[in-house]
Amino acid sequence: MEKRVYLDWNATTPLRREVREAMAAAWNAGGNPSSVHAEGRRARGLVEDARAVVAAAIGGESRNVIFTSGGTEANALALAPGTLSRSGQTIERLVVSAVEHASVLAGGRFMPDRTAILPVHRSGLVNLEALRAMLANEPPALVSVMLANNETGAIQPIAAIADLVHVAGGLLHVDAVQAFGKIDFTIKGLSADLVSVSAHKIGGPTGIGALILAADLTSPAALIRGGGQERGRRAGTENVPAIAGFGAAVTAAIAARDEDMPRVEALRNRLEQGLRQTQGNAGRGVIFSAEVARLPNTTLFGVPGLKAETAIIGFDLEGIAVSSGSACSSGKIQPSHVLEAMGYGPDIAKSAIRFSLGWETTEEDVDRALKAWRKLAGALLRGHETVLERF
Repeated sequence: MEKRVYLDWNATTPLRREVREAMAAAWNAGGNPSSVHAEGRRARGLVEDARAVVAAAIGGESRNVIFTSGGTEANALALAPGTLSRSGQTIERLVVSAVEHASVLAGGRFMPDRTAILPVHRSGLVNLEALRAMLANEPPALVSVMLANNETGAIQPIAAIADLVHVAGGLLHVDAVQAFGKIDFTIKGLSADLVSVSAHKIGGPTGIGALILAADLTSPAALIRGGGQERGRRAGTENVPAIAGFGAAVTAAIAARDEDMPRVEALRNRLEQGLRQTQGNAGRGVIFSAEVARLPNTTLFGVPGLKAETAIIGFDLEGIAVSSGSACSSGKIQPSHVLEAMGYGPDIAKSAIRFSLGWETTEEDVDRALKAWRKLAGALLRGHETVLERF
């Protein structure tokens, strides 16, 4: 029996060997990091060592790293209004791009009438002129734009966005969950005020992430209260094994990035070339955001008339794991809000299949995916020739 091929790395990644070892050591060590005895101090040391690793990875300061239960909580913590400040002003307005993760589109604790949606171009990049207009002659806003899209992989011009936001007196939050460990960036280089990251996208455990603040930013109000952990910014006993695993994952991912990502990008290009060369109507599909800079591991592909749910099941039966986009909808496959925001109609938005590769992906994996697609395409698209001709 052939081994299964996993091409859903943007949803989650396999646990790295170094991470398993770090977590096992933390479990065996025991201790509560808030305790003052030797066992507690040892646990505290593991937490602070990991905090320093996460901070160093994006050029931040350890004291400004807040561990959370993952990227969703980090985003929610960032979007707590009325408490973030650099110059004493209160931020009471939120602007988020239309292609954000659901945890950002939910708006945190901002009321809907204080939240505005920033449109994007067909490429998936934010409309900078629209942002300029939304910030002009208005109270300062907290603007949230992800560094790299989890569905298309499109990389946003964050430095240019930051310039507009800061000139208008606002603050910028960057959801870097998908970009972290795949492309090189620093919080200062982005000119970001808050950055969210997560462990399980880089070979770490699920259930652990972090919000990193710029050096001169006041802390957001705690979402979880009742204890003094995380400098009073996130109550609850720290998950020491997960935090230790996070630190180990960051170390491994950053060390291997310069070797892994060019190889992964070459495999991604091989996959896209094969998709484009598919015979018949299936070869007339779209690779979304292909005209802009993208994550090296991500391809979002669609063919009008294709049902993504049926295609994903077909791939699964062939032993290949792919997805339709974000993995945060309880298994439900719905039209991509990202593609709809980019101006694509429901016919193609319902067809999108996401292939996301990782450090264990091989040429054989890509070739098996292409072989499966060629097998599936004719059957899945039979009867949709008229739709395809219109496209």
